[in-house]
Amino acid sequence: MDSFANRRHIIRFIIILIGLIFTIKLFILQVVDSSYKLTASSNVLRYVTQFPARGLIYDRNGELLVYNEATYDLMVVPNQLMPFDTTEFCQILNLKKEYVQEAIKRARKFSIYNSSVFLKQVSSRTYANLQEKLYKYPGFYVQARTLRKYPSDIGAHLLGYVGEVNEKIIEKDDYYKSGDYIGISGIEQSYEEYIRGKKGVNVYLVDVHNRIKGTYANGRLDKQAVVGSNIISTIDADLQAYGEKLMKNKIGSIVAIEPSSGEILAIVSTPSYNPELLVGRKRTENYVDLMSDSLKPLFNRALMAQYPPGSTFKVINALIGLQEKVLFPYTKYDCEGAYYAGRLRVGCHFHKTPLNLIESIQMSCNTYYCNVFRSILDNRKYPSIRESFDLWREYVMSFGFGTYLNSDFSNELKGLVPTKQTYDKIYGERGWRSLTLISMAIGQGELGTTPLQMANMTAAIANRGFYYIPHSVKEIEGDHVLDNRFFEKQYTKIDSNYFELAIEGMDLAVNGEAGTGSTARTAQISNITVCGKTGTAENPHGEDHSIFIAFAPKEKPEIAIAVYIENGGFGGTWAAPTAKLMIEEYLNDSISVPWWEEYILNAEINYNNAEKD
Repeated sequence: MDSFANRRHIIRFIIILIGLIFTIKLFILQVVDSSYKLTASSNVLRYVTQFPARGLIYDRNGELLVYNEATYDLMVVPNQLMPFDTTEFCQILNLKKEYVQEAIKRARKFSIYNSSVFLKQVSSRTYANLQEKLYKYPGFYVQARTLRKYPSDIGAHLLGYVGEVNEKIIEKDDYYKSGDYIGISGIEQSYEEYIRGKKGVNVYLVDVHNRIKGTYANGRLDKQAVVGSNIISTIDADLQAYGEKLMKNKIGSIVAIEPSSGEILAIVSTPSYNPELLVGRKRTENYVDLMSDSLKPLFNRALMAQYPPGSTFKVINALIGLQEKVLFPYTKYDCEGAYYAGRLRVGCHFHKTPLNLIESIQMSCNTYYCNVFRSILDNRKYPSIRESFDLWREYVMSFGFGTYLNSDFSNELKGLVPTKQTYDKIYGERGWRSLTLISMAIGQGELGTTPLQMANMTAAIANRGFYYIPHSVKEIEGDHVLDNRFFEKQYTKIDSNYFELAIEGMDLAVNGEAGTGSTARTAQISNITVCGKTGTAENPHGEDHSIFIAFAPKEKPEIAIAVYIENGGFGGTWAAPTAKLMIEEYLNDSISVPWWEEYILNAEINYNNAEKD
């Protein structure tokens, strides 16, 4: 009996314990945890996203570059549809009946109870007409959105454009849902996190047919959308517009930087396009047209085109030679119209001979820099050319070549500075020497630079040995700060005292007296001391490219610039006067010699052999 009684107590205890567990669990589910209540409620709630307006974009002087215009997505809930006058409906929305039928069919396939987009980006004018008659079309409602608008057609590559997210973006970032928009390029992409704002939501009660019956819980679950932060760009809109005007009917780019900050004043890539083309329902159609254009207007040459730096690179080799003490201000070399080494001949133009260092920059002597380059690589203090070449490469890369500048552009290229392994593969480890690489003495051969890198190099020279990472945004409004990297000096490996010699040569290249062999006299400005260097980049596909780098004024420089004009020939012919006009427009806000402006505006550069990528 005792054993039976004990078992009865144990069974009773187990039953009580199980009952207690269930009671506690029910209490938690019904009183403590409200998630199940919300889950059940979700069947009778509709969550309508409130899309924030994207932040505005201004230039450095407060001029508006990008703003928003109201637009609307027309939504449809298939099970709420009733027979309606499709003719009137199509007239209001400027649609064909076939579109209406296909769109409703797609919506039914998606869900007969839940809403989906019937027509994207309905304009404010069309919406005004529709709103008056929307009561005739049960099952349709409107969801507010915004589209980007542009007061002028400048800066397409700089500003970038906005497009619909794809599945890859949605998987990567759960902020985005199907139908959302995101910055695709330029500032719109780089600063998307700040510009986009934060989405809000309105929660409505719906009946079994998904018809809205009112606000849920007096709006306690609603969340207001937060407007995106405004962006103050570094761009000078007037200078940008002027640069695009000068480059019309030309292929190439202009990049202008403020040396004291790294702020980009203008970034021009031509051919370009009107940014309005990539907005609205015709965006896809226009994008296809732009992509198929043989001159590739979507291609940002300022960041992605790689050119040889040409004779502008002689300044870098001069500085490396000075730093390595194989070149001195008084070093002279003869030039008899070319550099000769055995069967090798590197041609040069007519000028005085012999020349010293400053004169070699002023007159851009190829022979001089073939000698300088070989003295750097054949320096006997290094065991072999492999070690001296590595050191030369480090010097070059310290100016921002051959690497990503880490700017705030997502699509910049790093250019090319070859490694010793490059030549090992071609010639073998012991099969190459300084003469093998002689073309790099004058900025040709395997070197590849972008216009952004060239402008940055020019800023480093203007600053006498350092630069700030180039960037396109000056300020993000609100409690946001720019990345610290934009405020840190990036030092080259050249001592600052050597730069004055190179700058003196650049000064004389522009401002030397007539008949002295100065190669950039077309960049002279009467009341501004411009320091510059011409370049001509060899182009195997046609006419050579015209290049010019410059900064001004000589003391306390306010602008550093690089100009590339494809198929333009000598640097002094087209690139130098273009840079002169840009500098004068920025510093003086006027042009002192109007015929120079007419000369550039009326230029007819040969497109036939232009590089298409």
